[in-house]
Amino acid sequence: MGDNVMVRSSDVIAILDRQLLKSSSIVNEYLDFQQEKVVELSNGNTKSVVVTVDKVYFSPLSSSTLKKRSQHVSDFETLLEEI
Repeated sequence: MGDNVMVRSSDVIAILDRQLLKSSSIVNEYLDFQQEKVVELSNGNTKSVVVTVDKVYFSPLSSSTLKKRSQHVSDFETLLEEI
C-alpha cells in the first residue's frame, strides 16, 4: 500500500472494493462508525478499503492487486514453514 504501510495478513479481516463503497449503505455506516480508525493512504483516489483488527485503510491499490499480493505472501509463508 502507499506510504510503505505493511499489514500482517493475519490481521486482515476484509478487503473491500470501492464499488461496494458506492452501493452499500451498511459498509458506509460501518466506516462512519470506525472513522477514528481510518488511515487515508489513497489521497482521495481510493480503490479499496482494507479492514484490519486495529485500523481501516483507504488504499490506492485495487482489491484484486491486494489479493494477489496477499496470496504471494501466503505462499511464501507456507514455503518457509516447510523448510
